[in-house]
Amino acid sequence: MSTQLFFALTLFAFVSSITPGPNNLMLLASGVNHGFRATLPHMAGVSIGFFILLAAVGLGLGLLFEQVPQLYLVLKWLGTAYLLYLAWGVATAGAPQDAEASHPISFWGAAGFQWVNPKAWVMAVGAFSSYVPAHSSRALVLAAAAWFAIVGIPAISLWAFSGSRLRHWLRIPHYRRIFNGLMAVLLVASLAPMLS
Repeated sequence: MSTQLFFALTLFAFVSSITPGPNNLMLLASGVNHGFRATLPHMAGVSIGFFILLAAVGLGLGLLFEQVPQLYLVLKWLGTAYLLYLAWGVATAGAPQDAEASHPISFWGAAGFQWVNPKAWVMAVGAFSSYVPAHSSRALVLAAAAWFAIVGIPAISLWAFSGSRLRHWLRIPHYRRIFNGLMAVLLVASLAPMLS
């Protein structure tokens, strides 16, 4: 990979990782409802799950979806159903004592979510179709996938950290409910590009 492509991939990875999407909205909400430390397994699941998705796409999984478009349709509806379920969970987190009693998304839940996350698929396909040369070696594909996931760590951490900083301001149950309701609406709204 040329230096120019490497820097372009890095910029794409950072910008696409820091912009709002299902992962970042859920990390923000988790930071508010559970704190930064309790959100660490969720963040690790996002990073490692996305790395595995990237590697799979780079190694040829994307071609399977081109050959069998019905698989993409199934994935799209599974992703929609799971995002609606997560949005409901965020919306009903409610008061601080309810949030404390509930648990943040687990490592495995976050890692598995990457497979039905529409933004993650767009990012993965975009990275390998635009920045990694076709017929690259497996080593280059894995290195590009790892680099993309690493570049995303500060971006997703910022969302969780921002949520944890808002936690103090949202201790009042009414404001927490409003915030969680807004996050749930934004999660559902993030489905619009996928469903159109």
